[in-house]
Amino acid sequence: MIETKQHLHAGSGLRTYPGDAREALFPLGGIGTGNISLGSRGELRDWEIFNGPAKNTYMPNTFFAIRVEQEGRQPVAKVLESKLLPPHALSHGYHPLTGAGLPRLDESELIGTYPMARVVFRDADLPVNVELEAFTPMIPLDPEHSGIPAASLSYRVTNASDSPAEVVIAGSLINPVGGLTYDKFGNLNWNMPCGQNVNAFRQQTDISGLDLSSEKWAPGDLKYGSLALQTTNTQLTVKRAWLRGAWYDFLQEFWDDFTEDGRLTDLGYETPSEEHKTDTGSLGVIETLQPGETKTFQFALSWYFPNRVNGWNEQLCDSRPGHETTRNHYATRFASAWDAGAYLLNNLDWLKERTTAFRDALFGTTLPGYVVDALAGNMPVLRSTTCFWLENGKFLGYEGTFDDGGSCDGSCTHVWNYEQTLAFLYPSLERTMRRVEFLEEVDASGKMAFRAFTMFGRTWEWGGKTAPAAADGQLGAVMRVYREWKLSGDGEFLRELWPNVKRALDYALDHWDHDSDGVMEGEQHNTYDIEFYGPNPLTGIMLLGALRAGEAMARFLREDENAERYGSTAAASAARLSELTWNGEYFVQVLDDVNAHKYQHGLGCLSDQLLGQQLAHLYGLGHLMEEDRLKSAIHAVFKHNFKHDFKDHVNCQRVYALHDEQGLVLCSWPNGGRPKLPFVYSDEVWTGIEYHVATNLVYEGFIDEALTIVKAVRDRQDGYRRSPWNEVECGHHYARSMSSWGLLIAFSGFEFDMAAGTMAFKPAVGDEEYASFWSTGRGWGVYKQAKDPISGKLVPSIDVLGGDMSGVRVQACGTTIQL
Repeated sequence: MIETKQHLHAGSGLRTYPGDAREALFPLGGIGTGNISLGSRGELRDWEIFNGPAKNTYMPNTFFAIRVEQEGRQPVAKVLESKLLPPHALSHGYHPLTGAGLPRLDESELIGTYPMARVVFRDADLPVNVELEAFTPMIPLDPEHSGIPAASLSYRVTNASDSPAEVVIAGSLINPVGGLTYDKFGNLNWNMPCGQNVNAFRQQTDISGLDLSSEKWAPGDLKYGSLALQTTNTQLTVKRAWLRGAWYDFLQEFWDDFTEDGRLTDLGYETPSEEHKTDTGSLGVIETLQPGETKTFQFALSWYFPNRVNGWNEQLCDSRPGHETTRNHYATRFASAWDAGAYLLNNLDWLKERTTAFRDALFGTTLPGYVVDALAGNMPVLRSTTCFWLENGKFLGYEGTFDDGGSCDGSCTHVWNYEQTLAFLYPSLERTMRRVEFLEEVDASGKMAFRAFTMFGRTWEWGGKTAPAAADGQLGAVMRVYREWKLSGDGEFLRELWPNVKRALDYALDHWDHDSDGVMEGEQHNTYDIEFYGPNPLTGIMLLGALRAGEAMARFLREDENAERYGSTAAASAARLSELTWNGEYFVQVLDDVNAHKYQHGLGCLSDQLLGQQLAHLYGLGHLMEEDRLKSAIHAVFKHNFKHDFKDHVNCQRVYALHDEQGLVLCSWPNGGRPKLPFVYSDEVWTGIEYHVATNLVYEGFIDEALTIVKAVRDRQDGYRRSPWNEVECGHHYARSMSSWGLLIAFSGFEFDMAAGTMAFKPAVGDEEYASFWSTGRGWGVYKQAKDPISGKLVPSIDVLGGDMSGVRVQACGTTIQL
């Protein structure tokens, strides 16, 4: 049963996550820089800044603490985190490196509106109120300023008492350069790789802070790098290095020093740390607050680990001299962590202004809050360790990540097929992915390697032999070239790729369509990591979309003969595919014996059956087959595959939804005919497919059904069961989840053609007032429509908040707006 319309269409209230929401982990970091997560207790964790995933990691001795002193009252000093939560079942208790034995605050609450987060702290002992605002700049169409390896941490403190208060906030940070390892007892290992580490206090114009580096590693080494903790506040206290003592002297001396008078005593160490050892440094900001006064304690935490493996995961490192490593793109802009942090602080006002404008534009929509959560909650994938951005400008991505490494290499075409977020927010980076696919991964026959290995001088193998082409990935890549061209209006980009786009299309027709009827029946490798055989809707409708995209691109390039060929083939293919696969309600796979090949779906209702149609809608290609059948099929997907609970669902595959949760399974067999061994993920729930099905439901007019699916996904990502900013599939921050951005395009009825200089809006809630974010390769902003109080008619308006949209014509509400 679908939830009530009133409930589904509720407004965009913000979610908050109390300190006991363990999975509410907010990523801080730029594109291609790695991340540090801010937890709901206010803690920093998951230090993924060393060119690889590092889930569930903490940095020793690394935290912020506050001390408040008022005349005639006992000073109060606590770690700026809420209490540690049970269970506390460690074999040796919490190690002193965790600082777990230090006093903490009573409560905290995280409010996350990605890319900005706020943590509100509460404590009965503190006479001041404390809030933390944290963000890394994120500005649409500006990857450079969205790719800074740093985070702004602003503690706002308000004196809630009736007397003046001296407040000191000190940030402590261990120097991890070279790498930290631990023994069985939780101590730092006696033979860990770090050593000769240097903690320096620096002052440069209006910026002061700790600069953490090492003298051990050469500039080209994978372990080379630095961190910095900086501030623009002027009243400071500093301890460059904690006590180099035995046992747990380091923590005792620091805490006694900090709590005694709020002033840190520098211990005067002038030599680097010993081999296999490192130091922790602390930087404190001192402010006096009058009753009712608020002041900001501004910090920047930055990092710089420029060198990474020149390939996918470390075992694939190119062993030729000079080719072992490459650099991250951010290394072309910054020479150290200090440089990156200083840039952030020197430009903080306008970087925050632009980031806030984007945040407000996104969250200022009239769409339900959980829809906006689905958009914002998957933007972090672009800035997670799933993705990396090389010094040569190429943007690449795994499918997702393990806790400690990339999961499934190669910017996999059949997974990245689903992604829309990068394309609309950073289209220049998306175009680098198309260039890799078509200029480096397509061979002379037109076969595309569906994992990008050729660019690193490797061959992608599958089952011990050269991998086949992926039918859905290759055809989707053709459609994505069309999308990138329409978003950018860049005709030269299209001309550059066009020869291999044609080869890829012709390969599909020659290789998979054995009887030349326009329908593919050969062995079709696909996103389920298996091969489909015979006519089927997933790859069949993807072929229709690729042909229609090819037709449109050919016409623009004045290749009329090719345009006619692609168009006529698409028409014949649509008719034949519909004839073969339509069962009266939805599209099925045609096989004489569904068990002749393992892992087919046969008569099943496949959630992915209209992926190609969903992409066609998003990219402005319209309906690819009979509209009534497409409407029936997508509604059947919801009817048969959406589950209101999983109490009795039998799933011998991976489990992503269970018990009382709701979600969309990948396939069902409402009319029987389930194969003995159906395709290997058929009983699973993937958020990326849930979102694309919901998007298609919007296009076909099934708004409540679409909202039901989206709400189910985001209810599962509630901060307790799962993270609001990390949707997993085959790994954390899974690329397919970025299909969620299609919801915005569908709900807005947004059409774009920068080659023609036009945009259009026709919101799915077209009879109501509406507001939402929009973007193309030329600009971004907010679209609004509101009823004129006199005429009662809807009046549209466009705010351009970034880029240059001059000359673009916008069709909306029956009128034209000239920008």
